[in-house]
Amino acid sequence: MSVNTTDRLGARAPSRAEVRRRARGVSHARTGYLFVAPFMLVFLGLLVLPLAYAAYLSLFQERLIGGTVFAGLGNYTRALTDPRLLHGVGRVGLFFLIQVPIMLAIALFAALAIDSGLLRVAKGFRLGIFLPYAVPAVVATLMWGYLYGQDFGLFAQLADKLSLSPPKFLSSDWMLGSIANIVTWEFTGYNMIILYAALRAVPHDLYEAAAVDGAGAIRTAWSIKIPALRPALLVCLIFSVIGSFQLFSEPQLMQRLAPSVIDGGYTPNLYGYTLAFTGQEVNYAATVSFLLGAVIVVVSYAVLFVTTRRSRS
Repeated sequence: MSVNTTDRLGARAPSRAEVRRRARGVSHARTGYLFVAPFMLVFLGLLVLPLAYAAYLSLFQERLIGGTVFAGLGNYTRALTDPRLLHGVGRVGLFFLIQVPIMLAIALFAALAIDSGLLRVAKGFRLGIFLPYAVPAVVATLMWGYLYGQDFGLFAQLADKLSLSPPKFLSSDWMLGSIANIVTWEFTGYNMIILYAALRAVPHDLYEAAAVDGAGAIRTAWSIKIPALRPALLVCLIFSVIGSFQLFSEPQLMQRLAPSVIDGGYTPNLYGYTLAFTGQEVNYAATVSFLLGAVIVVVSYAVLFVTTRRSRS
Protein backbone atom coordinates (compact mmCIF):
# COMPACT_ATOMS: atom_id res chain seq x y z
CA MET A 1 0.00 0.00 0.00
CA SER A 2 1.50 3.42 -0.94
CA VAL A 3 1.78 6.33 1.47
CA ASN A 4 -0.27 9.36 0.47
CA THR A 5 1.81 12.52 0.86
CA THR A 6 -0.99 14.94 0.00
CA ASP A 7 -3.83 16.21 2.11
CA ARG A 8 -7.44 16.41 1.05
CA LEU A 9 -6.91 19.78 -0.64
CA GLY A 10 -4.09 18.43 -2.77
CA ALA A 11 -1.23 20.18 -0.92
CA ARG A 12 1.88 18.07 -0.44
CA ALA A 13 2.67 17.22 3.18
CA PRO A 14 6.19 18.23 4.31
CA SER A 15 8.74 15.47 4.30
CA ARG A 16 10.76 14.49 7.33
CA ALA A 17 13.82 16.31 5.97
CA GLU A 18 11.83 19.52 5.57
CA VAL A 19 10.43 19.19 9.09
CA ARG A 20 13.94 18.74 10.50
CA ARG A 21 15.18 21.69 8.46
CA ARG A 22 12.42 23.94 9.76
CA ALA A 23 13.03 22.79 13.33
CA ARG A 24 16.73 23.50 12.90
CA GLY A 25 15.90 27.01 11.62
CA VAL A 26 13.68 27.69 14.62
CA SER A 27 16.46 26.45 16.91
CA HIS A 28 19.00 28.75 15.24
CA ALA A 29 16.60 31.69 15.55
CA ARG A 30 16.15 31.03 19.26
CA THR A 31 19.92 30.84 19.69
CA GLY A 32 20.27 34.18 17.94
CA TYR A 33 17.72 35.77 20.26
CA LEU A 34 19.64 34.41 23.25
CA PHE A 35 22.82 36.05 21.99
CA VAL A 36 21.02 39.37 21.47
CA ALA A 37 19.16 39.22 24.80
CA PRO A 38 22.05 40.53 27.02
CA PHE A 39 22.48 43.58 24.80
CA MET A 40 18.74 44.24 24.71
CA LEU A 41 18.50 44.00 28.50
CA VAL A 42 21.37 46.46 28.96
CA PHE A 43 19.95 48.70 26.22
CA LEU A 44 16.54 48.78 27.86
CA GLY A 45 17.85 49.16 31.40
CA LEU A 46 20.51 51.79 30.77
CA LEU A 47 19.04 53.79 27.88
CA VAL A 48 15.35 53.29 27.16
CA LEU A 49 14.06 53.24 30.74
CA PRO A 50 16.17 56.25 31.89
CA LEU A 51 15.01 58.20 28.83
CA ALA A 52 11.39 57.33 29.55
CA TYR A 53 11.80 58.35 33.18
CA ALA A 54 13.48 61.62 32.18
CA ALA A 55 10.64 62.32 29.75
CA TYR A 56 8.21 61.71 32.59
CA LEU A 57 10.08 64.09 34.89
CA SER A 58 10.20 66.82 32.25
CA LEU A 59 6.41 67.08 32.31
CA PHE A 60 6.25 68.13 35.97
CA GLN A 61 7.29 71.10 38.07
CA GLU A 62 8.15 71.26 41.75
CA ARG A 63 6.68 74.30 43.47
CA LEU A 64 7.05 75.65 46.97
CA ILE A 65 3.29 75.69 47.34
CA GLY A 66 1.52 72.65 46.04
CA GLY A 67 4.52 70.37 45.64
CA THR A 68 5.08 68.58 42.35
CA VAL A 69 2.39 69.43 39.80
CA PHE A 70 1.84 68.48 36.17
CA ALA A 71 3.22 71.19 33.88
CA GLY A 72 2.75 69.68 30.43
CA LEU A 73 5.02 71.52 28.02
CA GLY A 74 5.64 74.39 30.42
CA ASN A 75 9.24 73.36 31.07
CA TYR A 76 9.93 73.19 27.33
CA THR A 77 8.45 76.63 26.79
CA ARG A 78 10.66 77.97 29.55
CA ALA A 79 13.76 76.28 28.12
CA LEU A 80 13.22 77.67 24.63
CA THR A 81 13.29 81.19 26.05
CA ASP A 82 16.01 80.61 28.65
CA PRO A 83 18.91 82.95 27.77
CA ARG A 84 21.49 80.88 29.67
CA LEU A 85 20.58 77.76 27.74
CA LEU A 86 20.47 79.57 24.40
CA HIS A 87 23.84 81.21 25.02
CA GLY A 88 25.30 77.84 25.99
CA VAL A 89 24.03 76.21 22.81
CA GLY A 90 25.42 79.07 20.74
CA ARG A 91 28.77 78.77 22.52
CA VAL A 92 29.16 75.06 21.82
CA GLY A 93 27.98 75.68 18.25
CA LEU A 94 30.82 78.18 17.81
CA PHE A 95 33.15 75.68 19.47
CA PHE A 96 32.11 73.04 16.92
CA LEU A 97 32.62 75.33 13.93
CA ILE A 98 36.14 76.30 15.01
CA GLN A 99 37.57 73.30 16.83
CA VAL A 100 36.31 70.37 14.75
CA PRO A 101 37.74 71.45 11.35
CA ILE A 102 41.14 72.07 12.93
CA MET A 103 41.13 68.72 14.74
CA LEU A 104 40.02 66.73 11.67
CA ALA A 105 42.55 68.51 9.46
CA ILE A 106 45.39 67.57 11.83
CA ALA A 107 44.10 63.99 12.10
CA LEU A 108 43.83 63.72 8.31
CA PHE A 109 47.35 65.06 7.78
CA ALA A 110 48.75 62.66 10.39
CA ALA A 111 46.94 59.66 8.86
CA LEU A 112 48.19 60.54 5.36
CA ALA A 113 51.73 61.03 6.66
CA ILE A 114 51.75 57.63 8.38
CA ASP A 115 50.21 55.87 5.38
CA SER A 116 52.66 57.44 2.95
CA GLY A 117 55.50 55.27 4.28
CA LEU A 118 57.89 58.22 4.20
CA LEU A 119 58.21 58.49 7.97
CA ARG A 120 61.11 56.59 9.44
CA VAL A 121 59.45 56.32 12.87
CA ALA A 122 55.85 55.82 11.74
CA LYS A 123 54.96 53.56 14.67
CA GLY A 124 56.36 55.97 17.22
CA PHE A 125 54.66 58.90 15.50
CA ARG A 126 51.34 57.06 15.48
CA LEU A 127 51.68 56.10 19.14
CA GLY A 128 52.65 59.64 20.11
CA ILE A 129 49.52 61.11 18.52
CA PHE A 130 47.19 58.45 19.88
CA LEU A 131 48.61 58.47 23.42
CA PRO A 132 46.75 61.63 24.58
CA TYR A 133 43.46 59.84 23.89
CA ALA A 134 44.43 57.24 26.51
CA VAL A 135 44.77 60.01 29.10
CA PRO A 136 41.47 60.55 30.99
CA ALA A 137 39.76 63.85 30.27
CA VAL A 138 39.99 64.86 33.92
CA VAL A 139 43.77 64.35 33.99
CA ALA A 140 44.24 66.12 30.67
CA THR A 141 42.18 69.12 31.79
CA LEU A 142 44.04 69.40 35.10
CA MET A 143 47.37 69.16 33.30
CA TRP A 144 46.50 71.87 30.79
CA GLY A 145 44.89 73.95 33.52
CA TYR A 146 48.22 73.98 35.32
CA LEU A 147 49.98 75.04 32.12
CA TYR A 148 47.40 77.81 31.58
CA GLY A 149 47.78 79.24 35.09
CA GLN A 150 48.61 82.93 34.94
CA ASP A 151 50.50 82.93 38.23
CA PHE A 152 52.03 79.45 38.43
CA GLY A 153 51.72 77.96 34.94
CA LEU A 154 54.59 76.98 32.70
CA PHE A 155 53.68 79.56 30.04
CA ALA A 156 53.53 82.28 32.69
CA GLN A 157 56.95 81.27 34.00
CA LEU A 158 58.43 81.34 30.49
CA ALA A 159 56.89 84.75 29.87
CA ASP A 160 58.37 85.97 33.16
CA LYS A 161 61.82 84.72 32.14
CA LEU A 162 61.49 86.65 28.89
CA SER A 163 60.18 89.76 30.70
CA LEU A 164 56.85 89.49 28.92
CA SER A 165 53.33 89.72 30.26
CA PRO A 166 51.84 86.26 30.92
CA PRO A 167 49.26 85.05 28.38
CA LYS A 168 45.69 85.19 29.65
CA PHE A 169 44.55 81.71 28.64
CA LEU A 170 41.90 81.71 31.37
CA SER A 171 40.31 85.02 30.44
CA SER A 172 36.85 85.30 28.91
CA ASP A 173 38.30 86.04 25.47
CA TRP A 174 40.66 83.05 25.47
CA MET A 175 38.75 80.46 27.48
CA LEU A 176 36.84 78.83 24.61
CA GLY A 177 40.05 78.54 22.61
CA SER A 178 41.86 77.09 25.61
CA ILE A 179 39.18 74.40 26.00
CA ALA A 180 39.29 73.75 22.26
CA ASN A 181 43.04 73.17 22.51
CA ILE A 182 42.51 70.58 25.27
CA VAL A 183 39.84 68.73 23.27
CA THR A 184 41.99 68.82 20.13
CA TRP A 185 44.94 67.41 22.06
CA GLU A 186 42.74 64.63 23.44
CA PHE A 187 40.85 63.46 20.36
CA THR A 188 43.11 64.07 17.36
CA GLY A 189 44.70 60.65 17.83
CA TYR A 190 41.32 58.95 18.05
CA ASN A 191 40.21 60.40 14.72
CA MET A 192 43.62 59.70 13.20
CA ILE A 193 43.26 55.99 14.00
CA ILE A 194 39.84 55.87 12.30
CA LEU A 195 41.19 57.58 9.18
CA TYR A 196 44.34 55.48 9.10
CA ALA A 197 42.31 52.27 9.36
CA ALA A 198 40.19 53.45 6.43
CA LEU A 199 43.33 54.16 4.41
CA ARG A 200 44.61 50.64 5.00
CA ALA A 201 41.43 49.32 3.36
CA VAL A 202 42.04 51.16 0.05
CA PRO A 203 43.00 48.66 -2.70
CA HIS A 204 46.67 48.89 -3.66
CA ASP A 205 45.71 48.46 -7.31
CA LEU A 206 44.61 52.10 -7.30
CA TYR A 207 48.02 53.20 -6.08
CA GLU A 208 49.77 51.12 -8.72
CA ALA A 209 47.56 52.57 -11.45
CA ALA A 210 48.28 56.09 -10.20
CA ALA A 211 52.03 55.37 -10.20
CA VAL A 212 51.83 54.10 -13.77
CA ASP A 213 50.07 57.32 -14.76
CA GLY A 214 52.91 59.29 -13.19
CA ALA A 215 51.01 60.61 -10.15
CA GLY A 216 53.17 61.71 -7.24
CA ALA A 217 52.48 61.33 -3.54
CA ILE A 218 50.50 64.57 -3.27
CA ARG A 219 48.41 63.83 -6.35
CA THR A 220 47.70 60.31 -5.14
CA ALA A 221 46.63 61.59 -1.75
CA TRP A 222 44.34 64.23 -3.27
CA SER A 223 42.75 62.10 -5.99
CA ILE A 224 42.62 58.64 -4.37
CA LYS A 225 43.15 58.68 -0.62
CA ILE A 226 41.04 61.66 0.43
CA PRO A 227 37.99 60.63 -1.70
CA ALA A 228 38.26 57.14 -0.22
CA LEU A 229 38.21 58.67 3.27
CA ARG A 230 34.85 60.42 2.89
CA PRO A 231 32.83 57.77 4.79
CA ALA A 232 35.41 57.70 7.61
CA LEU A 233 35.53 61.51 7.73
CA LEU A 234 31.75 61.55 7.97
CA VAL A 235 31.88 59.16 10.93
CA CYS A 236 34.46 61.36 12.65
CA LEU A 237 32.34 64.42 11.94
CA ILE A 238 29.21 62.89 13.45
CA PHE A 239 31.15 61.81 16.54
CA SER A 240 32.52 65.34 16.80
CA VAL A 241 29.03 66.83 16.64
CA ILE A 242 27.93 64.65 19.54
CA GLY A 243 31.07 65.34 21.55
CA SER A 244 30.98 69.11 20.98
CA PHE A 245 27.39 69.59 22.10
CA GLN A 246 27.95 67.28 25.09
CA LEU A 247 31.01 69.22 26.23
CA PHE A 248 31.15 68.90 30.02
CA SER A 249 34.32 67.61 31.70
CA GLU A 250 36.68 70.30 30.45
CA PRO A 251 34.57 73.38 31.33
CA GLN A 252 33.41 71.81 34.60
CA LEU A 253 37.01 71.42 35.79
CA MET A 254 38.21 74.71 34.33
CA GLN A 255 35.42 76.42 36.25
CA ARG A 256 37.45 75.98 39.43
CA LEU A 257 40.38 77.83 37.90
CA ALA A 258 38.27 80.65 36.41
CA PRO A 259 34.95 80.82 38.27
CA SER A 260 34.31 84.35 37.05
CA VAL A 261 34.59 83.25 33.41
CA ILE A 262 32.84 79.87 33.42
CA ASP A 263 29.46 79.89 35.14
CA GLY A 264 26.95 77.07 35.58
CA GLY A 265 25.48 77.66 32.12
CA TYR A 266 28.69 77.81 30.09
CA THR A 267 27.64 74.73 28.11
CA PRO A 268 24.20 73.05 27.93
CA ASN A 269 25.48 69.87 29.57
CA LEU A 270 27.04 71.84 32.41
CA TYR A 271 23.81 73.81 32.75
CA GLY A 272 21.75 70.65 33.10
CA TYR A 273 24.19 69.31 35.69
CA THR A 274 24.05 72.57 37.66
CA LEU A 275 20.26 72.60 37.59
CA ALA A 276 19.97 69.01 38.81
CA PHE A 277 22.69 68.83 41.46
CA THR A 278 23.12 72.44 42.59
CA GLY A 279 19.74 74.06 42.04
CA GLN A 280 17.76 70.85 42.74
CA GLU A 281 15.60 71.55 39.65
CA VAL A 282 15.47 67.96 38.49
CA ASN A 283 12.41 68.40 36.28
CA TYR A 284 13.80 71.35 34.39
CA ALA A 285 17.19 69.63 34.09
CA ALA A 286 15.47 66.68 32.40
CA THR A 287 13.85 69.11 29.97
CA VAL A 288 17.20 70.71 29.16
CA SER A 289 18.70 67.27 28.57
CA PHE A 290 15.92 66.32 26.16
CA LEU A 291 16.24 69.55 24.21
CA LEU A 292 20.01 69.09 24.02
CA GLY A 293 19.45 65.62 22.60
CA ALA A 294 17.06 67.07 20.03
CA VAL A 295 19.66 69.69 19.02
CA ILE A 296 22.30 66.97 18.59
CA VAL A 297 19.94 64.90 16.42
CA VAL A 298 19.05 67.89 14.23
CA VAL A 299 22.66 69.04 13.76
CA SER A 300 23.86 65.48 13.08
CA TYR A 301 21.14 64.97 10.49
CA ALA A 302 21.94 68.32 8.86
CA VAL A 303 25.64 67.43 8.64
CA LEU A 304 24.80 63.99 7.26
CA PHE A 305 22.36 65.42 4.72
CA VAL A 306 24.74 68.11 3.47
CA THR A 307 27.76 65.82 3.17
CA THR A 308 25.77 63.04 1.48
CA ARG A 309 24.26 65.48 -0.99
CA ARG A 310 27.67 66.93 -1.86
CA SER A 311 29.21 63.49 -2.34
CA ARG A 312 26.41 62.50 -4.73
CA SER A 313 26.75 65.70 -6.73
